[in-house]
Amino acid sequence: MNDNGAVIRKGLEWRGARLALATVVSTWGSAPRPRGSHMIVHEDGRFEGSISGGCVETDVLQRAAEVIAGRAAHVETYGVADGDAWEVGLPCGGEIAVLVQPVGEGGFPSDLFDRIDAASARGRAVTLATDLATGATQEGSGEGLFLNRYDPPRRLLIVGAVQIAQSLVPLAQAIGVTPVLIDPRGRFLTAERFPGVELDDRWPDEAIAARFPGESTAVVTLSHDIKIDDPALAAALRAPTGYIAALGSRKSHAARLERLAAMGFGADDLARIDGPAGLDIGAIGAAEIALSITAGMVAGFNRRR
Repeated sequence: MNDNGAVIRKGLEWRGARLALATVVSTWGSAPRPRGSHMIVHEDGRFEGSISGGCVETDVLQRAAEVIAGRAAHVETYGVADGDAWEVGLPCGGEIAVLVQPVGEGGFPSDLFDRIDAASARGRAVTLATDLATGATQEGSGEGLFLNRYDPPRRLLIVGAVQIAQSLVPLAQAIGVTPVLIDPRGRFLTAERFPGVELDDRWPDEAIAARFPGESTAVVTLSHDIKIDDPALAAALRAPTGYIAALGSRKSHAARLERLAAMGFGADDLARIDGPAGLDIGAIGAAEIALSITAGMVAGFNRRR
């Protein structure tokens, strides 16, 4: 998964300025950034994103300035430099090819930033296709074109503002997953207990459905209240949610599956629920349980890549 969210936001923010977009279009060996990674460059020299973790950014900034000045889109290849590997090479021993294209006509149309942003807001992915010979990008796919998929940012919808959630929130934030706390119980769901986190006091089925959970969204139920957890799980199962987990013992999970089956969910649906939630690390206490859930979530996301 490529973390291009910040680049997309800058593309929207810098609308109207002359911009260039650099993209990793192929990698060999120990490349520092995956295919599809972006760096956007403003005409005044500001930039956002990374295509090599710092190894070749200086040279790419120069190529971007040339494109902004009128040079056509082109592909640059970087590997281990013969002299100073830190100058324009990759000291890690890998090799990358980078497309540098203008943002606008004949390159990366600026309205594609809007399309990606709108799709992300609805939990949907967008695939763009680029002709590396011309540097022209469009939505869709095609044989012989470079395809780049833009997944929505990873989110974690936590149902139940309990103690485990207080440990789970910072763990999710530390790995770039945005947490949202859902709980209709006002005494649990307070800004004092969860500062700086989005809080939603609607019933969980309504709150989850409103966020269109897709492959980049996880839903974890923690409340131990079947009136809260079961509707949340049902809403998550009705969508292509990337990871679904429920806290509780094996006995309580078996009973939970029976209740969900009575709602009409089949065996394949129920198999999507990770229960008891998280990886089995012998967790003791809220913080360790939160760690096991975080690990289970990452494993669930990465299995879908």
